[in-house]
Amino acid sequence: MSTTRRQIFCAGIAISTTSLINASMASILTPKTTAGPFYPNMEIPEIDADLTRIAGRAGTALGDIVDLSGRLLNQNGVPVKNGRIEIWQCDVNGRYRHTSERSNETIDRNFQGFGFTNTSSLGEYYFRTIKPIAYPGRAPHIHFKVLLPDRGKLVTQLYIENDKRNKSDSLYNRLTEEQIARSVTRFEPSTDGLFKAKYDLVIQQ
Repeated sequence: MSTTRRQIFCAGIAISTTSLINASMASILTPKTTAGPFYPNMEIPEIDADLTRIAGRAGTALGDIVDLSGRLLNQNGVPVKNGRIEIWQCDVNGRYRHTSERSNETIDRNFQGFGFTNTSSLGEYYFRTIKPIAYPGRAPHIHFKVLLPDRGKLVTQLYIENDKRNKSDSLYNRLTEEQIARSVTRFEPSTDGLFKAKYDLVIQQ
């Protein structure tokens, strides 16, 4: 076989293998997990997809600001529109918006702690929030809830890919390797001074 034909043949194998991996990954569902004890129950002055600013206040949330976006898909890779996606997380001081929390740390009044949006016709969603932080007993994470009228709900948690603190998190350690791949993403700095993160959610059709 000539060098050119061998290169084409090898490239074809690589493309086929990549396609199989992508198809396999697309069929892996986002794992369900606990909502935790701190699903927000405090009054929040504003609830939208930007958790870093509250209307009427001049300040911005403390922490590394992140543009978090992705898609809601079914296991066949088909976008799911009009899905309600909620996220919640602690602020940079480890405080949730919950009345049962007993932390002595000061709450960041410029951080909503909770937000929601609806997916577009292409299944897309977008949030502006902060890069998650660790607090005693937990690796950095963001809680997600997906609500669909005809399919119930999905609750999951998103972790930082390759964060060394993940291995000490009991909930993370319950995940299989396939589930971990569906539960992590990179938070990468960009030229505009913000972090960017992409995270797709895959639900049962």
